[in-house]
Amino acid sequence: MVFQQPNPFPKSIAENVAFGPRMLGIGHKINLEEIIEKSLRSAALWDEVKDDLDKSGLALSGGQQQRLCIARVLAIEPEVILMDEPCSALDPISTLKIEELMQDLKEKYTIVIVTHNMQQAARVSDFCGFMLLGELVEYDITSQLFSRPADKRTEDYITGRFG
Repeated sequence: MVFQQPNPFPKSIAENVAFGPRMLGIGHKINLEEIIEKSLRSAALWDEVKDDLDKSGLALSGGQQQRLCIARVLAIEPEVILMDEPCSALDPISTLKIEELMQDLKEKYTIVIVTHNMQQAARVSDFCGFMLLGELVEYDITSQLFSRPADKRTEDYITGRFG
């Protein structure tokens, strides 16, 4: 799970990424080093932190912290990644990096993202659902949902008539 606010542990960058594998019993140093590098590369963070792996994860920028949290998730090779508004607290450049990362990751992982940003949903998702007051109003291929919604409530939300 990747939360709305980045939540790195008060540990080093390396220890943040190694946390999950250690909890799963992967403790061999060589394996952990490989997992850390692979996960940070997959999260598009390796080149920025490879020389500072002992630095606190809390010392990174907000966008870097969010990518560190994504690397921490990737280190355990989940089948599904849940993301709750992963870009809501980020600047536009960091948001772009996270969106590009999601595009890459969706080739290997199922990603479920919650967002109130309609443009972001249109950019990053293949399928999209619209929920209103806890009810799933509509679910479809993203391009279909945004171009020809079947439910008037979906159309009203997408076009900004309410929300």
